[in-house]
Amino acid sequence: MKKIKLILETGEEFVGESIGHEIDGAHSLGELVFNTSMTGYQEIISDPSYCDQMVVMTYPLIGNYGVNKDDFESLTPALKGLVVRECPPEGSNWRNEYSLRDLLKRFKIPGIAGLDTRELTKKIREKGVMKAVLVPESFSAAEAKPLLEKSLGNDQIARVSIKNPIHFPGEGKRIVLMDFGYKKNILRSLMRRNCDVVVVPWNATTEMIQSYRPQGILLSNGPGDPKDVPGVLPVIRDLQKMYPMFCICMGHQLFALANGADTEKLKFGHRGGNHPVKDLNLGKVFMSSQNHGYAVTVSSVEKSNLEISQININDNTVEGLRHKTLPAFSVQYHPEACPGPEDTGWLFDDFLASIRK
Repeated sequence: MKKIKLILETGEEFVGESIGHEIDGAHSLGELVFNTSMTGYQEIISDPSYCDQMVVMTYPLIGNYGVNKDDFESLTPALKGLVVRECPPEGSNWRNEYSLRDLLKRFKIPGIAGLDTRELTKKIREKGVMKAVLVPESFSAAEAKPLLEKSLGNDQIARVSIKNPIHFPGEGKRIVLMDFGYKKNILRSLMRRNCDVVVVPWNATTEMIQSYRPQGILLSNGPGDPKDVPGVLPVIRDLQKMYPMFCICMGHQLFALANGADTEKLKFGHRGGNHPVKDLNLGKVFMSSQNHGYAVTVSSVEKSNLEISQININDNTVEGLRHKTLPAFSVQYHPEACPGPEDTGWLFDDFLASIRK
């Protein structure tokens, strides 16, 4: 059993078992966040929205059903580390093809097990998300300090987005999916509805997108601070006047900024599969899958071209927006799920219904 160490920005140290990529003589730096999902660790690890983050799983047993080829949400995971209480060496499920430990080693992701992840979660809730570093056991907090002073950068979206357009043929409505770090189940959700989908890079121009003759636009999820990509805001403003638009997670935040609202960083974010949101029009509460560290500020919406359509029951943060005059709307959470509940999958149908034939 090889030992490694997790050192927090606060100087606290935790020693555990290495379950992933070996970091002898090296380190892995990331923003430490927590996720409350009980299952879906493969989808979480492969979600591009975790780029440059180190994920603490609050549920104590992670890896028990293994890994398979079908449940990836991206081809190459972008997270910087995984922190768990217990990780079995092998998975036990009829769909299992290889172990979680093998997945981490395959993609060179360091992982640490044997830590009290719920205690770590309490620290994050008290002090907010913070930088942390995974290092060899011999490292001291003093040696880790200069590592923790390094910046994580602000180019996460550019790193996880595709570089060239990709076409996924279908016989239905043509949708252009702007890729800020999209999860594969967004694409699957559109293709299950027979859509003809063109995925374009995050920095695609209005003219490029128009050339594909779309009938609707979908802005995807993605990592980082929405204010790091101001260049996409004029494109969003152009497109929403031309086509019906549906925006998810990062797309929701960019949609808000493009229409005069503002965003802020949350203390510890929303990450898990059990977040209740209320639709103000329907008067119903839905369970949602969430993964974000930023939110649209309530007060800023009043001065924008938007209105609040959904709120988070736990803390009253903005979970949904609608444009006051255009067929464009957004949600902060993941209606495509994977992992998490599929309560709001009907939003894809609402989006397609808003497109005139």
